[in-house]
Amino acid sequence: MHAVQQHLQDHVGWGNDPLLFSTANGEQIGRGGAFQKHWERARKAAGRDDLRFHDLRHTGAVMAAQSGATIAELMGRLGHTTPAMAIRYQHVAQGRDDEIARRMSEMIKVAQ
Repeated sequence: MHAVQQHLQDHVGWGNDPLLFSTANGEQIGRGGAFQKHWERARKAAGRDDLRFHDLRHTGAVMAAQSGATIAELMGRLGHTTPAMAIRYQHVAQGRDDEIARRMSEMIKVAQ
């Protein structure tokens, strides 16, 4: 079973607003002590002492953009109010141009 699926099954409650990560008491991990302790442990386990928490949001946003999300979809996903904010996540990844060209070729084949 995928690690995320296992975590969801073992630790996340049901309902409309379950917490993905919580304290041992099932409460929201807040800023400060409880969160920082877990975050530092996770960074160390991943061998990424340089990782900032916001880097996770940034990575998710870039992956969404690269998967084909429109600016409007990124704005909705990230809670941005202007296109300029969402455009920050439209990075050009190395080798991505080849994938774009391949997809465009596929679109032309379908249209013919």
